[in-house]
Amino acid sequence: MSGLGRIQHDFQEYLLHATAGIVDHVAGTDRVPLPTRLRIYSDAYYSRLTEALEANFPALSQLLGEKDFGRLAAEYIATHDSRFASVRYYGDELAQFLATEPRYRPVPLLADLARWEWTMAAVFDAADADPVDVGALSGKSPTEWATMRLTFHPSVHVLEFAWNAPQIWKAIIDGASRPAAAVSREPVSWLLWRSNLREYFRSLGPAEEDALATALSGETFGDLCAVMCAHFREEEAPAEAARFLRSWIESGMITGVS
Repeated sequence: MSGLGRIQHDFQEYLLHATAGIVDHVAGTDRVPLPTRLRIYSDAYYSRLTEALEANFPALSQLLGEKDFGRLAAEYIATHDSRFASVRYYGDELAQFLATEPRYRPVPLLADLARWEWTMAAVFDAADADPVDVGALSGKSPTEWATMRLTFHPSVHVLEFAWNAPQIWKAIIDGASRPAAAVSREPVSWLLWRSNLREYFRSLGPAEEDALATALSGETFGDLCAVMCAHFREEEAPAEAARFLRSWIESGMITGVS
C-alpha cells in the first residue's frame, strides 16, 4: 500500500473503528493537541451522518424529537458504516434496524415510517422514462390485448402497511394535525410513483392490488383479466382490468406496451 493509501486507510479506520494507526501520520501542537485534532474530524463525521439521516427521514426525526432521534442516529451510526459515495443513500437499513432492535421493535410504526420515507426518496430519485398515452392501445386486436405486457415507470413502488404510517407522514410533512397511531385489521397496500417531477401515492383496493401485482410481475393482460375473475363476474373482468390499465396510463405510470 502506498504512503497516501496507508494514510487514507488508517484515517478511515480511525473514524469507523477508533483504531490508533492514524496517530503516526498526524502532528499535534500545544494549541491543538493530537487528540483534539483527531476528535474534530471524528465528531464531524458523526455529525454529517446524523444530518444525512435527518434529511432522509424528516418525518421520523420530527416524530421522535431531537433528543430521541439523536440517540437513534448514534446507535445506527455505531453499527452501520457509510458504504456509499454519497450520504444521500445513508440510512438504507434504518427501517430494518428499527424493526429488529429491542429498543424500537415494540413500536412497529417507527419501522413503517422509515420504510415509507426511504421509498418516497427512491421514488423521487428514480430514473426518468417517458410515459405512453392511451393511444398506445388503439388498433390492437383481441389477440394482441390478451398477450400484451406492460412496462412501468422506474419510480413505481408498492408497499404494505398495517400501521397508518403514510397518513402520519403526510400530516407531519404538511404541518397538519397528526392522527393518532392506528393499526388496520388487515394490512393496506399503497402505490407510490412519480409523474412530471412530482411524487404521488394512494392506497389500493384488493382488486387493483392483485391487478397491479400481476402486471408488475410481467404477466400478460390476459393473465390480469383472469386474476380479476376472483373479484368480479367473469363477463365484467376484462372491462375492470381495462379500467385499471387506463388509470395507470393516465397517471403516467406506464412507459411501454408490448
